[in-house]
Amino acid sequence: MSENTPTKVDFWFDPACPWAWMTSRWIDEVASLRDSVEVEWHIMSLAILNENREMDDAHRASHQRSMRAGKVAAGIIAELGNDKVKAFYDEIGTRIHPEGRGKDDGILEESMAAAGIDEAILSRADAGEFDAQLRASHEDGIGRVGQDVGTPIVSVNGVAFFGPVISPAPKGDMALTLFDGVVAAASYEGFFELKRSRTRGPEFN
Repeated sequence: MSENTPTKVDFWFDPACPWAWMTSRWIDEVASLRDSVEVEWHIMSLAILNENREMDDAHRASHQRSMRAGKVAAGIIAELGNDKVKAFYDEIGTRIHPEGRGKDDGILEESMAAAGIDEAILSRADAGEFDAQLRASHEDGIGRVGQDVGTPIVSVNGVAFFGPVISPAPKGDMALTLFDGVVAAASYEGFFELKRSRTRGPEFN
């Protein structure tokens, strides 16, 4: 494809998911290298996705923490828009994933402050004001790919996939090569799935 062809990317993330974080760093790299790529950020929730499934206490606690962050993200999208929710995701994702501070108290407030977001949104989120927006955004994303997937969900020019799941996030020409491959796959209406077993965990770079 031509690098000048406009490409619309929609990206659904749960802040707690390391794989979504890896994929988001790749999309960031692509957008920095190719002006024609426009990214809109959306929130989804592993807690909502798994709300009727059995899970251990550690996973349930992680999902509840990410649910709170998800409600904040939904409020930021509703009140402040795309650039601010991306700034928030960058801040909280850095603390959760490369810094390994996901269980620390106060990282939500810390991330909001670093992104220049009024803490009043957190109080409103805790009061349930943005619950409906979070669920609607989640259902919008998951409705495009089906219930048997997770996060991230990436839509390219209106065609959505779960993934790609990558580690580490590619840089430079390799990032663009992968992106062009995903765009090519999205151009065929009958393409559904391509997968192999993971041989490594998230490698933050």
